[in-house]
Amino acid sequence: MSNRHATLRLGVDTGGTFTDFVWLDQAGNWQIHKQRSTPDEPSAAILNGIEMLATPSTAAVVHGTTVATNALLERRGARTALIATKGFTDILAIGRQNRPNLYALVPQKPPPLVPQQWRFAVDERVTAEGDVLQALDSAELASILDKIKRDQIESVAVCLLFSFLHPEHEQQIAAALEPLGIPVSLSSAILPEYREYERTATTVINAYVAPKMSRYLTRLQQGVAPRSLTVMQSSGGLISAHTAGAEAARTVLSGPAGGVVGAFYVAAQGGFDQIITFDMGGTSTDVALCPGQVPVAIDTEIAGLPLRLPAIAIHTVGAGGGSIAHVDAGGALHVGPESAGADPGPACYFNLPGQTDKVLLPTVTDANLVLGRLDTDHFLGGSLRLETQRAYAVLAKLAQEMGVDSAETAAWDVIRVANATMERAIRKISVERGYDPRLFTLVPFGGAGPLHACELADSLQIPRVLIPPTPGVLSALGMLVAVPTKTYSRTVMVSLDARAGTTLKACFDELSAQAYRDMAVDGYDSAELQLTAAIDMRYAGQSHELTIAIDDDDEPAALFHAAHDQRYGYHQPDAAIELVTVRLTATAPVKLPQLPRLQVGDTGVNEVIIGRKPIIFERRPHQTPLYDRRRFQPRHHFAGPALIFQYDTTIVIPPGWHVTVDPFGNLVAERV
Repeated sequence: MSNRHATLRLGVDTGGTFTDFVWLDQAGNWQIHKQRSTPDEPSAAILNGIEMLATPSTAAVVHGTTVATNALLERRGARTALIATKGFTDILAIGRQNRPNLYALVPQKPPPLVPQQWRFAVDERVTAEGDVLQALDSAELASILDKIKRDQIESVAVCLLFSFLHPEHEQQIAAALEPLGIPVSLSSAILPEYREYERTATTVINAYVAPKMSRYLTRLQQGVAPRSLTVMQSSGGLISAHTAGAEAARTVLSGPAGGVVGAFYVAAQGGFDQIITFDMGGTSTDVALCPGQVPVAIDTEIAGLPLRLPAIAIHTVGAGGGSIAHVDAGGALHVGPESAGADPGPACYFNLPGQTDKVLLPTVTDANLVLGRLDTDHFLGGSLRLETQRAYAVLAKLAQEMGVDSAETAAWDVIRVANATMERAIRKISVERGYDPRLFTLVPFGGAGPLHACELADSLQIPRVLIPPTPGVLSALGMLVAVPTKTYSRTVMVSLDARAGTTLKACFDELSAQAYRDMAVDGYDSAELQLTAAIDMRYAGQSHELTIAIDDDDEPAALFHAAHDQRYGYHQPDAAIELVTVRLTATAPVKLPQLPRLQVGDTGVNEVIIGRKPIIFERRPHQTPLYDRRRFQPRHHFAGPALIFQYDTTIVIPPGWHVTVDPFGNLVAERV
């Protein structure tokens, strides 16, 4: 595309309640915008925002999307069929023998995305060495095609045994399906790796979400034209809209990935690279631990289904600003995972145009408003006036159900329960993985993150909170600092001996050639690409591997021994090592936007105060200064309690915290 390398870029992140925009204009000035999401047609909000920002036609649009995620979570994907080797069609239903709920008397597994009547078998067989034991019988495909047409199947996943060693049989099936004109996902293209269940499940996920994603991106591409359109992957890299439509499984964590990339970039600019990201939006909270780098994992789970594609290691819980508070039959208070979403939204949003007549329920946002932590006149820069009376009404009703004395008491308990859920999420990615949260900096973002960050840090003994200049749209900012990326893998399954080098070189050469071809299609010169290699390795007899990054001069065995010792506390220098899967990542350079430095002025911090009001902390009101963040200057510092207003979020600083403004406009809050 003509503006593939455009320096003008618009980052767009579609969330459950709002669609966020970050725009770096021709003069180098940052502009941000929040648009109410349109869940039935997400592209409508995007196109409206592009028009409001007057984005020029020469700009490139970089998009983080929840289309694939929602299709999986809501089970609203395509009517999908699976074609597998005879005897292996039930692998989706069998899965693994692990038990997520150890003490469940009647454990429940999510139903397969492909029901039994749409799982078809073909009589063929390839050995574990890649030799054809039984050729594919093309004649039997005719009856399968008839059933696919009769049942109006919209997408097909093809996953044959050991096809990563011999993909020709899958390619023959794809050719036979071509006259039907429906999308076909081949496991040999999506995930050419061993582990049959994970490979099948990943291919099926791709087939399930690809048609919906492809249609959505086609409409969006037409709407933003002549601007180019790229999409954030779960791994934190960018791919073209065409690739995202065909390989939609790579985008299931698209939006959250943008937030982690943006948070790490901003924090690193400010001098902090050991961070915990805390993204609290309207529906959920996403957390990730970055020990000096953005963490990318190979194995992910989405909606109870395994997804073996590169993704940033993010943990998600159902706690957000729109999370609904309710009392169960036993009198216990719950917050989430159900959310009020964009319609009807929190009760205090009820004055929005076109609001439905749905029943209003208390949410975390309503609780923050009742406690004084949100302000009716300063929400979204004053463009949305919150309905305080409606928030009080739903919290007062909740207070009656809880048996407490006031709406304020109920609101405080709602915040405590929501914080406890998010605290457990951060413990899971830190303490439970051997990391001490006291050595990290918490970086909150999302529309609601800065409202809760300091209290969460208190609970976890995290000493510092860094609040970026635009926390409410940080995921959209992450789109602007991401780089075009393609990942490739191939299972080799060889012993690490004198002959392994030849096998590895041949495999890496093949993957490199494929990377150069694919990136050339997207307009990138092979001379500017950066290729990085890694190998999944294990001791002979082990069932799981460690991914080891390697360079040309590295000794794989030494690197593996060291990594195994770091991870598990021991290594076996004399044990045989297996090379399981080779991996290659290709990235194209992008000129990253520079974060502006603020000018030091002579305005005192007290001149930034625009008022005072009582805010409830620890169940009692504190007279609290109100600050306008736009007027902060580097070296300003002040003590909590404080309430800080800006367009995309509201920031709560409890008593006992001290805040300093750094040269980039970050607020660095530390426990006194």
